[in-house]
Amino acid sequence: MSFNTALSGLRAANQDLAVTGNNIANASTTGFKESRAEFGDVYANSILGTGARTPGSGVLVNAIAQQFSQGNVNITNNSLDLAINGNGFFILNNQGSPAYTRAGAFGLDNQGYITATNGGKLQGFVANASGQILSGAMADLKIQTQDIAPNSTTSVNWRLNLDSTDTLPATATFNTADASSYNWSTAATVYDSLGNSHTLTSYYTKTNNVVPAPGGTEWQVRTDLDSSGTAHLLGTVRFDTTGGLVGATPPAVAPAVTGVFSSTPVLADTWPGANGANAITFKLNYGSTTQFGTDSTVNSLSQDGYAPGRLSGIDIDDSGVVFARYTNGQALTLGQVALANFANPQGLSPVGNTAWAESFDSGQPVVGAPQSGSRGSIQAGALEDSNVDISSQLVNLILAQRNYQANAKTIETDNAVTQTIINLR
Repeated sequence: MSFNTALSGLRAANQDLAVTGNNIANASTTGFKESRAEFGDVYANSILGTGARTPGSGVLVNAIAQQFSQGNVNITNNSLDLAINGNGFFILNNQGSPAYTRAGAFGLDNQGYITATNGGKLQGFVANASGQILSGAMADLKIQTQDIAPNSTTSVNWRLNLDSTDTLPATATFNTADASSYNWSTAATVYDSLGNSHTLTSYYTKTNNVVPAPGGTEWQVRTDLDSSGTAHLLGTVRFDTTGGLVGATPPAVAPAVTGVFSSTPVLADTWPGANGANAITFKLNYGSTTQFGTDSTVNSLSQDGYAPGRLSGIDIDDSGVVFARYTNGQALTLGQVALANFANPQGLSPVGNTAWAESFDSGQPVVGAPQSGSRGSIQAGALEDSNVDISSQLVNLILAQRNYQANAKTIETDNAVTQTIINLR
C-alpha cells in the first residue's frame, strides 16, 4: 500500500509540474489564463469504517482550475486588436460551432469578415442600412471592404447671413461675369449620379420689391453649375424687419402683387447630367438664414451627395460598435461586438487556440452588448496579455520538484524495508 501511496504522490507532482510548465510556456500568449492543480487526499473506507486509525491512500488531482483574473492590457495601435476590460468573452463562429476567447487579435479575411488567428469569425449584432444596431440574432461581423457607390445630391442646406446694409447692384441686368450685377456669391460642391463633383455657385441680389406690411426685404437667388454662364433664377428669399427669414417663393409667383408667399425656406433646382450621369435635381434649404448688418457669410453648409469611396479605417468604441470610415468622408455603422458571460467560467472546457467551449459546469452563455449587465468594455488597439506571473510559477516549479523527490524517496524507503523483510532468515 505504501508503494501505491507514493506512486499517487508522484503522479500528482508530475501533473503539478505539467500545469506549471504549461503556464510558463504560455506566459506570452495573448488572452491566456493560467491554471493551478488542486489536490485532495484519498481514504479507503469500508462499510464498517476504520475510524481515525486509517493512514490514507495517497493523493488525487481533484481539478485543474483556470484562473480568469484580468491580464495586463498592452497597447498595439492596431484598430482590429481588441481587449476586454472586465468580464466576458468574445464569441467565435468556428464553422458553426461556437467558441469563447479573451484573445482579441483579429483581422479581416478575403471576404471582409473579422476573424481570429484560428479562422473563427467574430460574432456580433448587425446594423441596418440606417446604422441602427439590431439586438436580435447574432451574425458574423463583416467590414464592407468594397467601394461605396456614389450618391447624387438631392439637398443642399445653407445657413447664411446676407448683409442688410447692401444697396441695390449698380448693374441692373444680371451677369455671372459681372460682380456689379449682384451683391454676393458663394459656392458648394454637389455630386451627380456617377459621383462626379460639380461646383454649384449661388448668387444673391437685393431687390426693391415692395413687401406687404409689416414690411421687410427680398433677395433674388440664382445658381450656376460649373461656371456655365447660364444662371437659373430660382426665386426669392424674404426677411422681416428684424432680419429673420420669413420664407421663399419661386419666380413664377409675384408676392408683391398677389401676396402669395411660402413660409417654407426651400427653392428647387435642376441641371442636366453630363458624361452619362442623370440630371441633378436638388432642393436648396435656407432655414435659419438671416439678414443682419454684418458681412455676408456662410455660417454652415451641408449636402447629401458624395463620390465613390474606399475603406480608409475602422474604429471600434468602448461599447463594441464598429464604424467604417471611407475616403469620401462617409462613415458606416456596421455592427456591434457581442460578449458572452458564464455563471461559472472555471467550468469552461479548453479547446485550444486560447479558446473555450461551453460545458454543463459552466452553464449557458449570457450574451449581450459590452458595458451591459456585468459585461466589461472593449478597448480597441490593445490586447490582453496572459495573466501568468512568472515569478510565482518558478516558485511552483521548485515546490513541485521537491514533492516529486520526496515521493520518490518514499518509494526508495519502501523498497529498502521490503528488501529487509525478504532477507530475513
